[in-house]
Amino acid sequence: MKKHNFSAGPGILPQEVMEGAAKAVIELDNIGLSLIEISHRSTEFKAIMEEACYLALQLLGLEGKGYKAMYLQGGASLQFLMAAYNMLESKGGYVNSGTWSTKAIKEAKILGEVVELASSKDKNFNYIPKGYDIPTDLDYLHITTNNTIFGTQFKDIPQTDVPLVADMSSDIFSRPFDYSKFDLFYAGAQKNMGPAGVTLVVMKESAFNKVSRVVPSMMNYEAQANAGSMFNTPPVFAVYTVLLNLRWIAKNGGLAGVGTQNDKKAELIYNEIDRNPLFEGFANKEDRSNMNATFNLVDDAHSEIFDPLWNAANISGLKGHRSVGGYRASIYNAMPLASIQSLVDCMQEFEKKA
Repeated sequence: MKKHNFSAGPGILPQEVMEGAAKAVIELDNIGLSLIEISHRSTEFKAIMEEACYLALQLLGLEGKGYKAMYLQGGASLQFLMAAYNMLESKGGYVNSGTWSTKAIKEAKILGEVVELASSKDKNFNYIPKGYDIPTDLDYLHITTNNTIFGTQFKDIPQTDVPLVADMSSDIFSRPFDYSKFDLFYAGAQKNMGPAGVTLVVMKESAFNKVSRVVPSMMNYEAQANAGSMFNTPPVFAVYTVLLNLRWIAKNGGLAGVGTQNDKKAELIYNEIDRNPLFEGFANKEDRSNMNATFNLVDDAHSEIFDPLWNAANISGLKGHRSVGGYRASIYNAMPLASIQSLVDCMQEFEKKA
């Protein structure tokens, strides 16, 4: 029996996407070869990569607007350094809203001056910083749009005249907004887009080659874009699975469609967290993530009652990160409303037994 998968990442994917990927591993499109044994220079895979790049830009509303989509390796962790390599000439500004932005700041400091414009570390990152000044002499401003560990999310994108850069690893393709505000954004696939092993990078072409340093070829966005994401052998299986997922998103109403469903799912879980006197939400209400709902027991001793309930209900991946404790329900695009209802049912049953 398929479990209700609340894992933060690698996370849930649509069943039809996994079935399509599994079928292609045996044989791709009746060509007599497996997806994972064809050349990345083959006609078949070139078509896969081209469609994956095109569809990403189309869904994001960026097709024909001077952007390049790339599928690279190394995860968002490499992009922490790669973004700075390509964009940090004198000074970069960062908003520190969690673990991953902290790591991005650390990597950028290797290459130049970094200014931490605002931080929510004072309250263990349970809110999104607001009301900070953005200097006009920055090379760029970097934000993390969704904080997987702490369950916070930018609801409003900062207004600024400096180039905007974002790590969107855990909420990419989850909601509609104006992606053209960004010069560069990136997302590890394994949280809301596909399997681990590939990272989507989207960059405005006018932002290429903005630094005086020599950027190594593998770290150079323009070189990667010009090579069609195939400067080296790409992660063929991961790219194909991402493509299947992008097709699924398009079929389900695009970002507007999945955004509406994500709103409904978030409302269901947060309503129960707020209603049930045995639970308390971790993140500030105005900053709550639609992708990762973090919450705690009012009395930790009650975990002896609650944990067996959700385990018996075939729920997986609900434990919170060690830095927050409690529970984290990751409700990515592919999570059905019925799975969240199963969790809510457990929470209500727990209320009766505790």
